[in-house]
Amino acid sequence: MSSLRFNSVLLEISNAMSADQLNEIKFLVQQEIGKRNLEKIGSGRELFQLFRERGKLAEDNTAFLSELLKEIKRQDLSDKIDNFNIQPEPDDGLSEEEKAKLKIATEVIAENLGKSWRKLGRKLGLSETKLESISKKHPTDLEETAVELLKEWGKSQGAEAQTKMLIDALRACQLNMTADKVEERLAT
Repeated sequence: MSSLRFNSVLLEISNAMSADQLNEIKFLVQQEIGKRNLEKIGSGRELFQLFRERGKLAEDNTAFLSELLKEIKRQDLSDKIDNFNIQPEPDDGLSEEEKAKLKIATEVIAENLGKSWRKLGRKLGLSETKLESISKKHPTDLEETAVELLKEWGKSQGAEAQTKMLIDALRACQLNMTADKVEERLAT
């Protein structure tokens, strides 16, 4: 999904909200975000940026904002953000068999990778910027971080994404136990 398009939708929503509606959302989130942080916020755009920094809003994570918009009786804006997410997945050119293998590999790696996720990300060729973005999306959940890492790698590889590449990268990172577990699960 285009981040330019996502920002455009957020800007439309910000412009459509009244000052009272902005204050209502700020009231709803003051326990979660902190009253001091919210005092500086003067527009929906600034609030959405704060949500993004806190991991509450992203292109693939719009539920928090959608619920807030429903709470302030702006179903139209909630629908706008919900409809942003409804897009067909692009055909990545992978066979159904390879997709199934990658799904299994992702589950096993997410369960076992832990703090070594950045090392694996680098071995898979993801940029430091992309790794930092992944870290901000899931700052406290290593399993979700690993899933996001593998999703981003899959997007970057397209039809070239193969389970063997993951296993080789795990072994190159000295994560042999995790590689063995992936191979065991694939063999069953």
